[in-house]
Amino acid sequence: MATDQVFVVVGAGQAGGTAVQTLRGEGFDGRIVLVGAERHLPYERPPLSKSYLKGEGWLSEESLRDQQWYDTHRVELRLGARASSVHRADHEITLDDQTTLGYDKLLIATGSNPRRLNVPGAHLPGVHYLRTLEDSEALGAALSGAPNVVVVGAGWIGLETAAAARAKGCRVTVIGPGKVPLQASMGTRLGGYFADLHRRHGVEFQLGRRVSGFQGINKVTSVVTDDGGEFPADVVIAGVGVSPEVGLFDDGMLADDGGVRVDPQMRTDDPDVFAAGDIASVANPLYGRRLRVEHWANALMDGRIAAQSMLGRVSEFDPAPFFFTDQYDVAMEYAGWIDARTADDPVIRGDLAADVFHAFWVVDDVVVAGMHVNAWDEGITPVQDLIRSRIRVNAAELADSTVPLAQLVETLQR
Repeated sequence: MATDQVFVVVGAGQAGGTAVQTLRGEGFDGRIVLVGAERHLPYERPPLSKSYLKGEGWLSEESLRDQQWYDTHRVELRLGARASSVHRADHEITLDDQTTLGYDKLLIATGSNPRRLNVPGAHLPGVHYLRTLEDSEALGAALSGAPNVVVVGAGWIGLETAAAARAKGCRVTVIGPGKVPLQASMGTRLGGYFADLHRRHGVEFQLGRRVSGFQGINKVTSVVTDDGGEFPADVVIAGVGVSPEVGLFDDGMLADDGGVRVDPQMRTDDPDVFAAGDIASVANPLYGRRLRVEHWANALMDGRIAAQSMLGRVSEFDPAPFFFTDQYDVAMEYAGWIDARTADDPVIRGDLAADVFHAFWVVDDVVVAGMHVNAWDEGITPVQDLIRSRIRVNAAELADSTVPLAQLVETLQR
């Protein structure tokens, strides 16, 4: 596909890196410029809170490329640089060093940034956030010599880092506002399951509390909660969510969830500008609403679809988001989306106490989300098939583990 077009990709993460690979793989022969704020080639983030944080090396899917690939495929790298503004009428972007780049098509995949705690003492050394390779390296080094670790936030990052800290022998306390961890995403029963998992491994939970400040002079020494509690801390890990980095977009292009409005082909309101990854608020046809998904598989899919759209092609969009987690000896895969109002009553197939089970969230007799824990004989694929097909199901049949799940799905599809 010989062309003199210029495609610029802003954001050198999973979505941006995948988009660049796809462009070249699909035969685009024009100029490609990849702009990234970090000084690294695109890399995968899941190991940052899992294997890499525990010191186990970089265990990932190896879906991204090395320097030789970028050189061979003539991808211009502008690493350690940020786009400061976009001039859509002129088809130009300006970088933070005041250089400008013209584009024919522009993909913005700038990801997200950790939300910062705005309480007294939040600036103290020893308070860590986790987003980049350097963050993970600094936190891993700090955990190696930390008797007491306090995790602020009981979401996925909080629980994964708590598990990593326990693996390093730290005493760990998790502080969160809900009745159980993961309450908004998993509901009370499954949130309670993950709480029990961590308690079995020695984690202490302080739930129904919010952090009001940190104590210390030259370094954090304790965490203070809104009910007057105080917990010793040599290291604090703050995992209180992220905010999409959407400063390059006009306010009129943003959705109510803070992301950028795109269709399932990652197209914005501007026909020459696309958005992918954490910032993309996608009109999801399955759930009838916009969803902004911050997980690894979503970045891979969005990057591929955005690249195809830049080439004027249409790609298949998977409306059932996927993510995974590893904590201690538990591996979990999840697909779909749960409205927090319907998250508390999943159908369980298997044995929670044995750490081997499936869970299904059903609305109006249709599976809208599901997960498995250590149930690798059946896995997540039949769950995804149920979600995508919108077949009506019977809760008792879902819970009956004597019938293989794939067989049940096949029977229902007839």
